Amino acid sequence: MSAQIQAERQQYYDLLETSQRGSLDVTAWLTWFLACLGRAVTAAEQTLAQVLAKARFWELHRSTALTERQQRLVTRLLDGFEGKLTSSKWARMAKCSQDTAGRDIADLVAKGILRQDSAGGRSTSYRLQWPSPG
Repeated sequence: MSAQIQAERQQYYDLLETSQRGSLDVTAWLTWFLACLGRAVTAAEQTLAQVLAKARFWELHRSTALTERQQRLVTRLLDGFEGKLTSSKWARMAKCSQDTAGRDIADLVAKGILRQDSAGGRSTSYRLQWPSPG
């Protein structure tokens, strides 16, 4: 709840001040507070769903041999990588050569952790192969 109030602090303080300076009717503030609580619960559910999805992913791949670099970058992908993953981006994020990035990616595709998107050639990109929910 505190994180949600922090995110909405200007509105929180505005409504609190209005409630204190007016007729002392706190209905507007309570209405906002309860709606904020609902948004906080929704945000917590989303965070929990992400944590559980990551846990399921790593549980599925617990016996898959990965290098430290692969583990680090897959974790970064699991944390919400934006955009398309290419071998060039992998090389920059991992601070490795383009050839090493290509080998890392090919290994992860072979192990079922990444899958290649439909576009090929210079547009070749990859995404995480998420396990089926369940």
